[in-house]
Amino acid sequence: MLSTIEYSVTAIVCLLSAVIIQRIFRKESRRTVDASSIGGIKWFGLAIFSWGIGAFVNFLLVTVWNVPEHSQLIIYWGVFISLANSLFIILSLPSIEHNRSRNILVRTVQRFTTREFIGIYCAVLGMIAFVFIATSYNNAEISNNFIWLIDIPISVLVALALLSELNKAFADRNMKFMYLPTLSLFALILIAISYRIIPQDRAVQVVDQRFWAMAGSITAISFKFLFILLFSILLYSWKFLSETEAQQSLAIKLTKENNALSEELKRVKLSSESHLDTIATMKKELTELKESSKVVLSDRQKEVLGYLGVYGKEKSYPEIAAEMHISLDGFQTHIHQIKKILNISGTGGKQQLIAFAHKNKLTDSITSEKSQK
Repeated sequence: MLSTIEYSVTAIVCLLSAVIIQRIFRKESRRTVDASSIGGIKWFGLAIFSWGIGAFVNFLLVTVWNVPEHSQLIIYWGVFISLANSLFIILSLPSIEHNRSRNILVRTVQRFTTREFIGIYCAVLGMIAFVFIATSYNNAEISNNFIWLIDIPISVLVALALLSELNKAFADRNMKFMYLPTLSLFALILIAISYRIIPQDRAVQVVDQRFWAMAGSITAISFKFLFILLFSILLYSWKFLSETEAQQSLAIKLTKENNALSEELKRVKLSSESHLDTIATMKKELTELKESSKVVLSDRQKEVLGYLGVYGKEKSYPEIAAEMHISLDGFQTHIHQIKKILNISGTGGKQQLIAFAHKNKLTDSITSEKSQK
């Protein structure tokens, strides 16, 4: 009766948990490109699934086909399921994230690809299992529990590695209060292993048979439930940590971009100020240039230009000089100096000087004098 309850409860809980975990794995695999970071979810799910399918088959064997609970078939099936469960847990260990040194079992797994490690694991344990089965199958003097000796070293090694990796992961996430549950899981695994290896006919000589059976069922269910609970906590703490790290990464990225934009804004501002300074300097230089380029003529030179503007089209230089009552040399000297000041050269110099005189109204006074005469 107790074994039937154990098998049914274990099958229901583990199979449902495995389905949920695999759905979480598929959902996370669509959200991330790095499959290795979520590989542990898949292997933990398969480990729990192996317990569920093992319990379901045991339930069918005991209730439907009336196979005795301690028959060779059930024990051999239990060893196979336990070895498969250990394999899946071992493969999941590298995915437990922490920043501390890795357990030796994890380092060994990391030296191989997943396919290589599964091949080595199955080959080695397959040969050992063959020897054990060949030795005990038709030997009535050897207890059926003898076959569990294949699984016990593996189970203890996996339990130690799991305890180490879980504690390191919880320590990194400031969850040291989870040490007690992980130690409890390890203790329950050891009790379950002891229950398997001790033959029932010898155990009942020391303790009550009903108590022994109840202890085995409670231990088997408890450590599986505790394992699922710890994995769920680990999974959601990992998810929370990943989301927090993603948010922190986004905040750091935005901060860097903001700092870069601030620096760029400063450079643009400095560049603008530099351009404004350059423009101001150029304006100043242009103003100075305009001031310096202003034509400064003496009164006598303005008078010469005035006469040239009035009489230049009608009279020659000698006639204009006579009109001004100055010598021709003096008049030509003034014309030469005026051309240099106005930067006038070439054959059309006279016409340019006449145009300048009219433009600047230097002919007004000369025209007035001429009209008075």
